[in-house]
Amino acid sequence: MTQRPTGVDVGRIRTKPPGPKSRELTRRLQEVECREVTFVGPNAPIFLAGGTGANLVDVDDNVYVDLTAAFAVASVGHSDLSVVGAVVRQAETLLHGMGDVYPTTGKVELAEALCDVAPGNRPKRVIFAASGAEAVEAALKTAMVASGKPGVVAFDGAYHGLTYGALALTDGDHFRKPFLAQLGGFVRRAPFPRGDAAGLQRVEEILDGPAGVEVGSVIVEPILGRGGTIPAPDGWLAGLRALCERKGLILILDEIFTGFGRTGRWFACEHAEVVPDLLCVGKGMAGGFPIAACIGSAELMDRWPASTGEAVHTSTFIGNPTGCAAALACIEQIRQLRLVERAAKLGERLAPMLDDVRRASRGRIGDVRGRGLMWGLECVDAAGEPDARFAQQVVAGALERGVIVLTGGLRSNIIQINPPLVISDEQLAFGVRAIREAIT
Repeated sequence: MTQRPTGVDVGRIRTKPPGPKSRELTRRLQEVECREVTFVGPNAPIFLAGGTGANLVDVDDNVYVDLTAAFAVASVGHSDLSVVGAVVRQAETLLHGMGDVYPTTGKVELAEALCDVAPGNRPKRVIFAASGAEAVEAALKTAMVASGKPGVVAFDGAYHGLTYGALALTDGDHFRKPFLAQLGGFVRRAPFPRGDAAGLQRVEEILDGPAGVEVGSVIVEPILGRGGTIPAPDGWLAGLRALCERKGLILILDEIFTGFGRTGRWFACEHAEVVPDLLCVGKGMAGGFPIAACIGSAELMDRWPASTGEAVHTSTFIGNPTGCAAALACIEQIRQLRLVERAAKLGERLAPMLDDVRRASRGRIGDVRGRGLMWGLECVDAAGEPDARFAQQVVAGALERGVIVLTGGLRSNIIQINPPLVISDEQLAFGVRAIREAIT
């Protein structure tokens, strides 16, 4: 890498991506990695060599504005010095601990920080994990232990991870069909609301039907992430909270994507003034280190039995000290830089910019939706139908202009904009301009 970005640079393309070094690395990767994992096409992949702030650099020295935050992980920017410094100091002291036997101070401090920042004033408890999917499965187990009922209501378009428990909740034949014979039958699926506060009738029908007696919990994303950036109406989410209370159900909110400031609040459920029973977090929590958590009310969490020396739910890397150090540093950066407030302000500026893109698209962009720094542009054809091919063309066109953006949605036709919360006004405008040029 001959050039290092400042973190606030706009895109600079030296070699049309993917360049020769990326193509050679692709060839080598195909010889050693399962072909299902990394997509290879005419415009993909590029191989990353570095990153700072809202910039990424590939191995061919192209500089990009990142509108993905690397799957919404780089909340405080790529390789934030505070997070990196915390990781280095902890790694030099003790890289790995023994989290469920001999823990470290960082595990206590991070659990306290998460209980403090999570919505609600009641006492809380934490179960740590190494990934968002593991956090979801910790929530599933907690709900089972607390309610005694295996059934869970999940929603259309949901994405909760791809490990087997989480995959049972995730929607979409692409992910589920090859493994249906190995998935449990404990999930009941209801429609996710599209633009209004109605739509709880189907949930009530499930609960009042024959399967309802086995349902102990409901899990939902306040904004569908990978499912297409679809915000649940505040009134609907509040209604779901009330329904769970009326029926004695545990409400699980998956804020792995939306948490830690992305929507202009610490957690997206705060827009609706909803406090969940269990909250799943990860991604932007640690700025790049793999760590996640399930945070729950003490009343529910204390229904787990006390450990007898062989924990019922644990893992090798639970409460990893280096991950705890990264998360503590990231949370402090979010506070110090006032990134929650920044996301809210940038979201107010971004909304009209994206609406202008929609108007200029001559009907190729249908809906524009989002909150804070989490937005989706719906690509459609002349008949108004989802157009995944056009969405991929936009992604490729933006990449050639020095902007990294990804698609999402069950039909892969949503251009998703989820930049680092530290992105500059100039970078954001540059990124939107590149998308507009790629569309028009």
